[in-house]
Amino acid sequence: MRLLLLSDIHANAPALEAVLADAAGRGYDRAVMLGDALGYGGNPAEVLARLRELGAECIRGNHEQMGLDLLGRGGGELLGSGGVVGAALEWQFGQLGADDLTWVASWPDGLEDREVGARFRHGTPLSLDTYADSVTAARDAFAGWGGRLGFVGHTHLPGVYAALHAPVGEWVKFQGLSAGGSYLLPPGIRAICNPGSVGQPRDGDPRASYALFDVERQTFEVVRVAYPVEAAQTAILEAGLPPVLAARLALGR
Repeated sequence: MRLLLLSDIHANAPALEAVLADAAGRGYDRAVMLGDALGYGGNPAEVLARLRELGAECIRGNHEQMGLDLLGRGGGELLGSGGVVGAALEWQFGQLGADDLTWVASWPDGLEDREVGARFRHGTPLSLDTYADSVTAARDAFAGWGGRLGFVGHTHLPGVYAALHAPVGEWVKFQGLSAGGSYLLPPGIRAICNPGSVGQPRDGDPRASYALFDVERQTFEVVRVAYPVEAAQTAILEAGLPPVLAARLALGR
């Protein structure tokens, strides 16, 4: 079985379409979205419609959580929260119909999959919104979580934190995969794997990032895909969202 792993799409439909076209040529059996389908971008309804069509299993990210929290505090009417993040969420959640809002609210903040032997969550295996963005943070996650394999997003940086037992304790190492490439999980290893961001990469490479995981072979492969950045920028600007959200896409920041 091969898993298609998507994260941090951030309402960027052109990037998502490019990723799905590339992944279709490589082949996969299941699609899992690791959170933050929404936030920042100009195509919230389009992205949700595509995920529904795909039959993706969706995990709640911090942007979905923030938007839902705002809706709850406003009695069903989104309150202004200020800043770039709030401006995007306010506009996006105002574009979504009742069915979409109900669907997003149904997304769990984590998923334990015994068939794959993995936990899926947005931030770390332990948290929706904590960043696994350093060896120290990964070591803390490994210490508080007894599982072998976790798939996360949130940092927008593709790579694998791996832990092995050593005479001096658990040894943790990071393997960055910003250029793409495969990582083989050997027996006995514990790993937290991040496919990077589909819709807002932050590693200096504007190409969309996603991953495929082969359950039988235990290989985690990150793939980078070029997409029409200008189309995503136009959608942001036409929505009246802060121009910085468009500008950063071309920089991969």
